Amino acid sequence: MSKNNNFIEHSILGVLSFLKESIFAEEHALVKGFLQSLDPRIKTATFLLLVVQILFTKNIAILLSLYGLCLLLSCWSHVRLGFFLKRTWVFIPLFSLFIAIPALFSVITPGEIIFTLHIAGIKLMIIRQGLFGATLFVARVITSVSFVILLSITTRHSELLKVLRIFRIPQVFVMTLGMCYRYIFLFVGIIENTYLAIKSRVGTKLHYRKGQHIVAWNIAYLWNRSYQLNEDVYKAMLSKGYTGEPVILNDLKIKFKDLLWLFFVIFTCILVFYLNLRAKI
Repeated sequence: MSKNNNFIEHSILGVLSFLKESIFAEEHALVKGFLQSLDPRIKTATFLLLVVQILFTKNIAILLSLYGLCLLLSCWSHVRLGFFLKRTWVFIPLFSLFIAIPALFSVITPGEIIFTLHIAGIKLMIIRQGLFGATLFVARVITSVSFVILLSITTRHSELLKVLRIFRIPQVFVMTLGMCYRYIFLFVGIIENTYLAIKSRVGTKLHYRKGQHIVAWNIAYLWNRSYQLNEDVYKAMLSKGYTGEPVILNDLKIKFKDLLWLFFVIFTCILVFYLNLRAKI
């Protein structure tokens, strides 16, 4: 096997493995942890309160404290720290970091100069106000994304869909979200099995024209199969009594622990709001 084919194989399998681990983390929701034991309605409402509070917070120290609370909750919920950080620091936070970088310089943000960079004969001046704004923006994004991902990790998919309907999210949106979740899982498995089947039959040394033919055939096959699955899944759902509402077997019950968590989050939000007011004075 050539280095190029070996690289392609590891890239495909690595992307599929990362996609499975990132999107389908149902096993963490089944662990007996702190957040897993809370009522999904209370948990979703409290996390929404925390995210709203994060968006209105202009103090970086408070944001770091809330982020520390998020990491502490992930440890109490038996979520591996490496797994959690990999999911929260990829894509959105890194993208927000690249967005915030131009605000550091005097060309975009006027203000007090901290220090000057000389890059390829170009003079770039970093501004104190720009540095604070960029840091605040990135801290908000990381903290809010961490809470949202922690909620999705520690809540079963069916329960989360049920909570969305309880909160009056439109039925079409909830149904589409549930179908997309199932189809992504199915298509990831199809791609992985198709690649392994091609590798086992034709090997790794393949002419590019033959490879194009195989790829085109598999695209057509995947399209045809998705169309057939659409009809089969819809008929199967109707035969099982599906009416458009997500149904879960266990009843949602509010316990004393849920009320304690609710009061703690409300107290935390009031405290953060008070500290923000003090910072403005």
